[in-house]
Amino acid sequence: MFTQYKSWRPYISPFDPCKPIRVKYFATPPQLYMGFQPYGLPQFETPKEALRAGTLWPQLSSPYPFPIKGGTKHD
Repeated sequence: MFTQYKSWRPYISPFDPCKPIRVKYFATPPQLYMGFQPYGLPQFETPKEALRAGTLWPQLSSPYPFPIKGGTKHD
């Protein structure tokens, strides 16, 4: 299943002084999944919307923080 959010499990040392984060997550940008940018993609209606999204095209914008409450997820 396609998802922009990936996870990885870092090495956890037995000597770490803090409680370990067992699974870490990161987001990948949507353009990684497009082979090329199609001609005629619709653009945002106003420059303010485009500036807020960081791109001219809605298909290339992404809500990068992890969508689970709190922004991160720990096991």
